Amino acid sequence: MASSAIPPLLLLSLLPFLPLYAAASNVTLGSSLSAKGDNLSWVSPSGDFAFGFRQLNNPDIFLLAIWYAQLPDQTIVWQASTTSPVQAGSNIELTASGFNLTDPNGLTIWSVQPNSTISSGTMLDTGNFILSGTNTDVYVWQSFDYPTDTILPTQILPLGGMLYSKLSATNYTKGRFELHFMNGNLQLNPIAWPTENRYTYYYNSGTANPNSSLSGFQLVFNQSGDVYILLWNGSNFQLWQNIIPNSNNYYRATLDFDGVFREYACAKSSDGNQSWSVVGYIPENICSDLTNKDYGSGACGYNSYCVANGASISCHCPPGFSYIDPNNENGGCAPDFPPNCEVDNGTSNTEDVYELKEVQNINFPFGDYDMLGPYNSTVQCGQACLQDCNCAVSIFNGEYCWKKRLPMSNGRQETALAFFKVMKGIVPSDQISNSKHDKKVVWLSVLFGSSGLFNILLLGVISLMVFSRRQRKSRKDIDDSSVFETNLHVFTFEELKKATKEFKEELGRGAFGIVYKGVVKYGSKTQVAVKKLDKLSQGGEMEFKAEVTAIGRTHHRNLVQLLGYCCEGPHRILVYEFMSNGSLANFIFGIPRPDWYQRVQVALGIARGLVYLHEECTTPIIHCDIKPQNILIDELFIPRISDFGLAKSLVLNQTRTQTGIRGTRGYIAPEWFRNVPVTVKVDVYSFGVMLLEIICCRTSVAPNIEDEERAILTDWAYDCFRAGTLDALVENDEAAMNDIKTLRRWVMTAIWCIQEDPLQRPAMSMVIQMLEGYVEVPIPI
Repeated sequence: MASSAIPPLLLLSLLPFLPLYAAASNVTLGSSLSAKGDNLSWVSPSGDFAFGFRQLNNPDIFLLAIWYAQLPDQTIVWQASTTSPVQAGSNIELTASGFNLTDPNGLTIWSVQPNSTISSGTMLDTGNFILSGTNTDVYVWQSFDYPTDTILPTQILPLGGMLYSKLSATNYTKGRFELHFMNGNLQLNPIAWPTENRYTYYYNSGTANPNSSLSGFQLVFNQSGDVYILLWNGSNFQLWQNIIPNSNNYYRATLDFDGVFREYACAKSSDGNQSWSVVGYIPENICSDLTNKDYGSGACGYNSYCVANGASISCHCPPGFSYIDPNNENGGCAPDFPPNCEVDNGTSNTEDVYELKEVQNINFPFGDYDMLGPYNSTVQCGQACLQDCNCAVSIFNGEYCWKKRLPMSNGRQETALAFFKVMKGIVPSDQISNSKHDKKVVWLSVLFGSSGLFNILLLGVISLMVFSRRQRKSRKDIDDSSVFETNLHVFTFEELKKATKEFKEELGRGAFGIVYKGVVKYGSKTQVAVKKLDKLSQGGEMEFKAEVTAIGRTHHRNLVQLLGYCCEGPHRILVYEFMSNGSLANFIFGIPRPDWYQRVQVALGIARGLVYLHEECTTPIIHCDIKPQNILIDELFIPRISDFGLAKSLVLNQTRTQTGIRGTRGYIAPEWFRNVPVTVKVDVYSFGVMLLEIICCRTSVAPNIEDEERAILTDWAYDCFRAGTLDALVENDEAAMNDIKTLRRWVMTAIWCIQEDPLQRPAMSMVIQMLEGYVEVPIPI
């Protein structure tokens, strides 16, 4: 809506100088802050705002930022464009040349160097940090000119100005949405992450006009808390209804990580219970406003649907799906089962394997590949999807039926009936406990490289007691299945012999046995990989029990599913989910080279799986043989860690052990050869080697290569980094070269992972933060 206002020339003359008259606190030249100890920030005179190192959830990770210092959550309103937080020990100093932010090694991360000489810095009570020139009445730099996701009262956004959202509630890297004030219009755009391609806007203020006097000129956030677009003729266009000014409130307007631009208010009380409340927002309903039939996932990520509740929205997974990243519910969902058109080699129909989950008032309006009807029954629409292996969901609107494939996009609440096709017997991920109490470390080495899979599907009840009674006289200690405290299915040897057609189709073999392809009746008929173990001593059989118990309590999207086992007589067999897309080795070493951004997502998925193994599952696990052959890729190109072997269960809280060398040449950490205790850092080393392979799409050792300097990938990658020739690692990979910042960060992370001293290697949880740009990666030594 438009209304009369102060003439724009007067505003033009006043607005840029308003910050100079606010209460100020000077920072003298030579002053510095450090991301450690007590000298963390410079505070405005009222204490409302602070500039400096704001500690994040990790005590060693900080953000150079401005925040509300009086509020319990210390809400961040600005951050330096460093692309990622910084580590403890980083420093910032104010000099006559400007700001200089350095990492713990003294290397510059970010700097501000205006053309004029600096005389002082000032943290204003408006939330604006300014650098003053020799004429102290004029500033030469201000944080208000470089907003991130938030603007504050007295701040303006000029033509060409923009805001960008963070990635999630706790991840401050650049996210999926941008606000632009351009050509007289305020627009909100979804951004393809991580490519940063800008899609069509989902909100447009409509304030552009061929008559320039009627066109938008500035986005203004005035001192009373009103947010509006100022037109050239002096009138204004309110983004939402005017608020009642209240000097006892703090205000901010933020482009949130969910894509909604909201104004918030918070009382200035000192009781420690303050919280922000929404007083205005655009768009009115992002779930329905952000739709694009050609590109993008919609307001939420792929395979999820958006639910609006006034000013707030939430993203939900359909039945049979789980969040790809549990810490980012807006990041999309993936099925809890491997979508597959093959059903028992054609000997049964899809109704034996899949079932329909009916959900009211959910629609995915685009991406349908078939329309059926008119139907006079909802059953017809559901059955049409159930009997079509390509169909993931069918949508019925009361007459017609639309079938859709994965990935589903633009999901939202609408008047429709959705039939989701899911595999029978799937246990929702939120029912699986990830208890971290009473952890004990289990050492696991890998059985072989081409197959063997890992994870838990809680289906069926352990019935091995029947067989243990029959075998009690001869193998009482070995076959008593009561020691297996899991919900894994127990197979008889005859079942698996029949399922594999007498162990006919071999998938791969390793030091402990052979893997065969089979089909078993497990809730429904399912293709499986059957690992038949041999060469196990009496001690090895006891370790088999311990490992099955440990594996049976784990569940993660980036681990391959263990479905059950057989422990009958002399037979020790593990039954795993079968995945038809092959190993990571086939994926990255094949021709043509896979897409750069696809490789990025695969590497991040593997890292998340290792974090779960090391830090999050009930029994922490060390894999001991991470390599491309032991990573499987599912049909959605989600990586799954596989091939876990037999090792020792350690005593409670033990984190290292003395054991023989395990692993594969080229991926083995140096400490394996020193006859010293090893830790989870052996997996970090192997991951670092494999990360370089993913980056370069070549093996870690290439003895037949003509250029001997390139034969050992770890050495060559380090040489390229030191020489500044990273382009040689990704020759002819245009996408990787266009993402050179990520490439450099990833190579540095890999080099840290392969440090000879395990104490110098980061934990896998830190590796993820380094890869995602969540922390600044120091220059490797």
